[in-house]
Amino acid sequence: MKASYLTEQSINEFIARALTEDVGDGDHSSLASIPADAQNQARLLVKGDGILAGVELAGYIFKAVDPALAVEVLLPDGAEVKYGDVALTVKGNAQAILTAERLVLNCMQRMSGIATYTRHMVQLIEGTGARLLDTRKTTPNFRMMEKWAVLIGGGVNHRYGLFDMIILKDNHVDYAGGIREAITATKRYLQQKGKDLKIEVETRTLAEVQEALETGGIDRIMLDNMAPAMMREAVALIGGRYETEASGGITEQTIQQVAECGVDYISVGALTHSIKSMDLSLKAF
Repeated sequence: MKASYLTEQSINEFIARALTEDVGDGDHSSLASIPADAQNQARLLVKGDGILAGVELAGYIFKAVDPALAVEVLLPDGAEVKYGDVALTVKGNAQAILTAERLVLNCMQRMSGIATYTRHMVQLIEGTGARLLDTRKTTPNFRMMEKWAVLIGGGVNHRYGLFDMIILKDNHVDYAGGIREAITATKRYLQQKGKDLKIEVETRTLAEVQEALETGGIDRIMLDNMAPAMMREAVALIGGRYETEASGGITEQTIQQVAECGVDYISVGALTHSIKSMDLSLKAF
């Protein structure tokens, strides 16, 4: 089952905006050089190793440019690929294929890079019970595709935006006057507005963890930038009463040690902000 944000409407709205940005009043390179009725075909070549993502999205893009284009998927989203693999073929109007080419590649290259790194990080914590989360550290107007890629790679989406879950981070806590004050004000706000949103609170010390526990009425406690020894102590202090999430500068070198502290979730911003795109190309054949 797809995530709730992945609807045909949301996907097609993204594609429309992206095509407006790229095509404007026309793909004049193709319009000028290729006969309007020319038919051709191309294949999408993989030029790296990793996890493929964006194949389903590519189908939507080709269809948006020209519904008559025929796409044959040879490797689905989530497939392990290597250099030389062919992900899909497309046949039909030559101008349309060329107009869609760059948007397809831009999306699939970045999504495949995210899925590849996500799968790598997930494998590093296999068997620990911890689950890998993404963050809001995404590219503006491309969040939907980046979070989709995390799912394809085996990760878990955190909240989609500021509207679907409350996270009281360090600045919220400091501005509110403390953990207790931030939680109390939040619960009052939700009651006044008639909203049912999960509440997570970020803690930096064991004292803040204790204050969150004493205040209660929350769903998850974030353990931010804690050393492993302190994190293990925090997990023991929480004792399963609330979900736990480790966060803050976690890398592939440290993630296994963090997972072994017993946390339920580990959030890693690098999944979407510090990845290397997979090299892909669309070539006529």
